[in-house]
Amino acid sequence: MAQTFEFDITAHEGTARTGVISTPRGDIQTPAFMPVGTAATVKAMLPESVAATGADILLGNTYHLMLRPGAERVARLGGLHKFMNWQGPILTDSGGFQVMSLADLRKLTEDGVTFKSHIDGSRHTLTPETSMEIQRLLGSDIVMCFDECPALPAERSRIASSMELSMRWAARSKAAFGDRPGHALFGIQQGGLEQDLRAASAEALQEIGFDGYAIGGLAVGEGQEAMFDCLDYAPGQLPWDKPRYLMGVGKPDDIVGAVARGIDMMDCVLPSRSGRTGQAWTPRGQVNIKNARHADDPRPLDENCSCPACRSYSRAYLHHVFRSQEMISGMLLTWHNLHYYQQLMAGMRSAIAAGQFAAWQAEFHATRAEGDIEPL
Repeated sequence: MAQTFEFDITAHEGTARTGVISTPRGDIQTPAFMPVGTAATVKAMLPESVAATGADILLGNTYHLMLRPGAERVARLGGLHKFMNWQGPILTDSGGFQVMSLADLRKLTEDGVTFKSHIDGSRHTLTPETSMEIQRLLGSDIVMCFDECPALPAERSRIASSMELSMRWAARSKAAFGDRPGHALFGIQQGGLEQDLRAASAEALQEIGFDGYAIGGLAVGEGQEAMFDCLDYAPGQLPWDKPRYLMGVGKPDDIVGAVARGIDMMDCVLPSRSGRTGQAWTPRGQVNIKNARHADDPRPLDENCSCPACRSYSRAYLHHVFRSQEMISGMLLTWHNLHYYQQLMAGMRSAIAAGQFAAWQAEFHATRAEGDIEPL
């Protein structure tokens, strides 16, 4: 394994690219989808099961882990990797997005954010310095700088002031992160849907210097068309030779469109959340297993899928255990969804490497147009 954090682009087709992020804890094949382990677990999955889907890296959540069980406790118990029994790379977000969602429970200043816990109402403060320290205690391989992320739509003046604050916090995050060989710090571009603000943010981040760059402030209510319009220019404002991470995305067609526009890493709770609510993702769209049409259906969710849910169980069985509120329902559907997402990423990596991504993308959309999409 590599002793340092490195990124090697092995092939590209237009702006879509494939490569390898090397870390001391293992390689990450890109483009990569990161399952979300909010509270040191991917819900309804064993770590071994997550690895079996093909995931190289997980995402942990600074906000939730600082509140429960606490970063100091995780550190005393050997760090997040040992604590949750995941030996591959882990990326932790900074906590900024979660704090943003506590609009009525927070106070924002130049120093940081003071907020009330959603668990017990206790008061806490997150600053760039405390976010870096919490992520250090957790033992994150990829650390995200602390930023402020306004929901969209928002006034340009609000987006501009938030971006400028985030850039000042990025510089403080870099200083607090220090020299940590084998660990990486990513900056986060902000600027809403304003191209000039995104450019200013990208320039400020590059002056500070980071190991990778995230595109933040999207998938926060703007819709796919506006997000893609932004991604038509935002990745190109960031260094070609560093990983580009689109935060909090998303649906399969969001992911494919993002990769086409030069994104290397993504995360989203959607595949696991959908699994727990009876929704399965397939190449032809989503299957809502709670619908009565599946009660007598002996077919698997997807005849071409090799996950345990498709290999060993019928739609009729999955419908039954979901309706009966059995835990195995969420387990099997989550496994299926994570497997589908990882197969999606593997398909794109292979297509880009072969110079066939445009044809692959056309087939992806044509297959979905055939349809197996059901109402929620």
